[in-house]
Amino acid sequence: MSPIVKAFFDNATNTVSYVVRDPQGNQCAIIDSVLDFDYASGRTDTASADQVIDWVRDQDLDVTWILETHVHADHLSAAPYIQQRVGGKIGIGDQITVIQDTFGKVFNEGTEFQRDGSQFDQLFVQGDTFEIGSLTGRVLHTPGHTPACLTYVIADTAFVGDTMFMPDFGTARCDFPGGSSEMLFASIQKILALPDATRIFVGHDYKAPGRDDFAWETTVAEQKAANIHVGEGKNKAAFVEMRDARDATLAMPKLIIPSLQVNMRAGQMPPEDEQGDVFLKVPVNKI
Repeated sequence: MSPIVKAFFDNATNTVSYVVRDPQGNQCAIIDSVLDFDYASGRTDTASADQVIDWVRDQDLDVTWILETHVHADHLSAAPYIQQRVGGKIGIGDQITVIQDTFGKVFNEGTEFQRDGSQFDQLFVQGDTFEIGSLTGRVLHTPGHTPACLTYVIADTAFVGDTMFMPDFGTARCDFPGGSSEMLFASIQKILALPDATRIFVGHDYKAPGRDDFAWETTVAEQKAANIHVGEGKNKAAFVEMRDARDATLAMPKLIIPSLQVNMRAGQMPPEDEQGDVFLKVPVNKI
């Protein structure tokens, strides 16, 4: 039984959010939502999240899950905003605690910041299952880009986050704290071990050179045959050498500082001060 998948592309961050619905009922999950954020002004907006919410309401869907594939470094999550309006439990991998410990120190969050993942409703581990109506999803732990990355396999679909991109764009960077090109290669092998017909939905698209349109759906078979970084049987040693060299040339994502502070809190902003104002920190020479 194949789920119905609706994609929402955010041009500002090149992020793809998904609504995954039960074809036999009205239950659904929302994966990798986006809260709009203008760094220059420090202002948030909910236009991207509202598109998802409006579609869910138009379809008369019941949101069971709001899932994060990992702690994103390139956009803010809209999970709590969506939860307040249409419900659903917020889930992420249990290795979120590693991210919280690492970046709790980077941002000098102090002892009041809980590093046990309790900001989320569900912490998943490898092999866990969950239900979306008559659909059963299962969890693959696919670290490498970050320690907490997950792939959600729902029937004949796999939502891989940033682990892999479209075949002509390759794979995720591994130079964030806790990242590892060796781990990423092993994680990708888990994904490529799924049936060839499995539909893969990626977390971002940047339009590889020579391609005119954005794209976000491919298959395991296509990734095996054509992924420029891991396809055609490329071996681990060659991948690690390529990935590490490429990562050394990449700039940090422009929203990494606000994204990490918000997303490690399950999409919540840092606590208000005595006047009810919210501030994000900019650590100097720490990232």
